[in-house]
Amino acid sequence: MTTETSVRERYANAAHRAEAALCCPVDYDPQHLKVIPTEVIERDYGCGDPSRWVREGETVLDLGSGTGKICFIASQVVGAAGKVIGVDMTDEMLELARRNAPIVAERIGFANVEFRKGRIQDLALNLELLDERLQSEPLAGADAWLQAERLTTELRREHPLIGDNSVDVVVSNCVLNLVEPASKAKLFDEIFRVLRLGGRAVISDIVSDEVVPEELQRDPELWSGCISGALTETGFLEAFERTGFYGIELVKRDPQPWRTVRDIEFRSVTVRAVKGKQGPCFERKQAVIYKGPFREVVDDDGHRLRRGVRHAVCDKTFQLYRKAPDRDYFESIEPLTPISLEKAEPFDSRRSAPRDARETKGQEYRITTESSSCCDGGNGACC
Repeated sequence: MTTETSVRERYANAAHRAEAALCCPVDYDPQHLKVIPTEVIERDYGCGDPSRWVREGETVLDLGSGTGKICFIASQVVGAAGKVIGVDMTDEMLELARRNAPIVAERIGFANVEFRKGRIQDLALNLELLDERLQSEPLAGADAWLQAERLTTELRREHPLIGDNSVDVVVSNCVLNLVEPASKAKLFDEIFRVLRLGGRAVISDIVSDEVVPEELQRDPELWSGCISGALTETGFLEAFERTGFYGIELVKRDPQPWRTVRDIEFRSVTVRAVKGKQGPCFERKQAVIYKGPFREVVDDDGHRLRRGVRHAVCDKTFQLYRKAPDRDYFESIEPLTPISLEKAEPFDSRRSAPRDARETKGQEYRITTESSSCCDGGNGACC
């Protein structure tokens, strides 16, 4: 039995009857659960609540959406102006989620959720559309495999399940570990592909504190139970980094393991990561000051930033530091005389040096001012 087959069969059965071994205890907002039918909640399996990091008006994609609980929670958060898409490969889970979607929509007053059939490591291929084409144009003969390959390529290109740069947030709840090792890099690439520039991934999953040995990886029961396919804690974060994400944060880590198998601890974590550091670097005489609390930090692009020092950065990095999650740790300093992007020169990306104050003020800066009321909010006290 293949890894994917064991996962599909176990979750198909779990759509009909609850299975406690497939989930960790998670506290969800009870207000959001009130409108969700009981069968959805009882047969949903996960290890976290990535919907906590979703915002109003966003387009959300839930990977491995199962019965739809996270989708139905996210639908209430994003509101009528937002949109939620669930992707799952199990027919039984999709049937349950689709059957309950109109009920939730009636209770909250709007419909903004849809469920699509696909594999999360291949978000371009619409499996239901593939089924329709194969039923209307059955493949046969020695060339059937080649014909099927051409058909899937055409469908990915002409009718993608999820388009490029089309989603604000990708969420997932204890599903990435179910994907076979050979497809995990493709899975992270697909998450990156569908996100818009500035979009983010918020992924809850099970990770291990040691590398899972091969004999455990070959156990279908442990694999479908979210154990054997777990990445290590460091390997999980590194996968986001290798894919090109930045601002990678471990926003939640359970202190106690969910399960321990052969002395290896398996626990739930939630990681948030942002797409958006791609693009050219321009010199606009901008600077940033790292405020602390550490003496020095190194970002994902290798910038070494010492606390309290004005550092020269390119416009791209400058703009990234002004957004969440970085903005709380940096002061941004614009040049006194702005430099337009049209007139900006390429930034020397090898540079990670302090920016002299004269570079931002200008060499001809000649100003003397009176004392400002800077210390007590303007009540006249001396600084």
